[in-house]
Amino acid sequence: MAEPKVKYDRQLRIWGEQGQAALEKASVCLLNCGPTGSETLKNLVLGGVGSITVVDGSKVEVGDLGNNFMVDESSVGESKAKCVCAFLQELNDAVKAKFIEDCPEELIETNPSFFSQFTLVIATQLVEDSMVKLDRICREGNIILIFARSYGLMGLVRISVKEHTVIESKPDHFLDDLRLNNPWPELTRFTETIDLNTTDAVVHKHTPYIVILVKIAEEWGNTHGGNLPSTREEKRQFKDLIKSKMITADEENYKEAMEASYKVFSPRGIGANLQKIIDDSCTEVDSNSSDFWVMVAALKEFIASEGGGETPLEGSIPDMTSSTELYVNLQKTYQAKAEADFLVMEQRVRNLLKKIGRDPASISKANIKSFSKNARKLAVCRYRLIEEEFNSPVQSELQKYLTNEDHGTLQEANSLKVLPENTAAGLYILLRAADRFAVNYNKFPGQFDSEMDEDISRLKTTAVGLLNDLGCNSSALSEDLINEMCRYGASELHVVSAFVGGVASQEVIKLITRQFIPMSGTFIFNGIDNNSQLLLL
Repeated sequence: MAEPKVKYDRQLRIWGEQGQAALEKASVCLLNCGPTGSETLKNLVLGGVGSITVVDGSKVEVGDLGNNFMVDESSVGESKAKCVCAFLQELNDAVKAKFIEDCPEELIETNPSFFSQFTLVIATQLVEDSMVKLDRICREGNIILIFARSYGLMGLVRISVKEHTVIESKPDHFLDDLRLNNPWPELTRFTETIDLNTTDAVVHKHTPYIVILVKIAEEWGNTHGGNLPSTREEKRQFKDLIKSKMITADEENYKEAMEASYKVFSPRGIGANLQKIIDDSCTEVDSNSSDFWVMVAALKEFIASEGGGETPLEGSIPDMTSSTELYVNLQKTYQAKAEADFLVMEQRVRNLLKKIGRDPASISKANIKSFSKNARKLAVCRYRLIEEEFNSPVQSELQKYLTNEDHGTLQEANSLKVLPENTAAGLYILLRAADRFAVNYNKFPGQFDSEMDEDISRLKTTAVGLLNDLGCNSSALSEDLINEMCRYGASELHVVSAFVGGVASQEVIKLITRQFIPMSGTFIFNGIDNNSQLLLL
């Protein structure tokens, strides 16, 4: 068997050894192993999740051969859970795989404690009633739950967990933590040793832009009452001031300083997102508080005292034109400050743990260090119960989503029929209406061609009734979308299932590794015109 570090080499570069270790410890349960469930689990098995349990009480039918690559002709009549489980096991023998031939809906009704053994449950192709019941079970047991569903050309993914906290959110774009507009004493002293007016062309050309910006920001502040540039005109003048220090036109370090001048203009202190987190009532910690909130409480103290309104310094600097000696010394200055800030944070965390009656060493040094380094990028995600969303969605938001997409019915465009541009909320409502329809008529709309016209009329009535119950205007529903929903006949298309499974498995990895920020609402994939939308309801 391949060494894990070699086997998972590429993904280790994304979520690191800590993330991989979390994946390998995780125990995942899949409910229903049709194409949506199978595709979701396939991605996790290839990623090296610790163990999987596949729950499905159905047998493989001929129809399954057309949309699920994990069963073949020899599987017909066999347990679907057994066949899919065997296929998945072949993909990665390091994963512990088992199956249970049981109907997920019956398990939810008769054996709710079954789910407590798992880190995370992936529930696919469940109807509304079962979703609500399972969500309650998982919420009480503090188990992460993710719903995934494919229905014709539409798909849905929804996370449900009371609270999910992220330290390593790894945003795509985030301002470097350089403190150019708020340098600490050691950085100021370092920059004071460098003369921007030197006549040595080589030294002038190899002064790092951090030094240039700190010194010019200080010069600007001295002539502007200590204030930094704020208006567009002042920012232009600031750049001109940098340019005026150039000796020759080819000095890359000064060009970098002009390009990075916006880093000087950014506001001091902490951002609105972090402010919201440190103002959260959870920062009033007790013996039941999670490690995350204990560290946030320590961070709150740090910002108010030693930090002087700032978080612990991250301690890394970007690449820049510089002499090796100056770059290394500058790097050491940043690293020393980051280490000093971390040691203060560590002491505050230990003191808080002692105060709330926990072992002061119960949070590892490595975790506190990671927290300190990522303090500006923390995230807290909280999710409503699915029952609350179903019974009382944010009515104004739902109506807005629905009316935004009310562009009338199908229009002729270049002799091709096109649906309204944004149909996500309409599809969401119609999927819920299809579940109501199934309860009332014991089948999904459009399942039998002979009853298509009648089903279209029934689905419309059901959807209008649902919207009225939610206090929304039903005129926003497109007739053609209703027809389209009936045309699907509750089919699970492989191409849509593969996409939905990809989205769901990506969210699972975010949740298990506690890296990156998971989706905040109900994700709707619209395969009619290949777009998707997050509905915050």
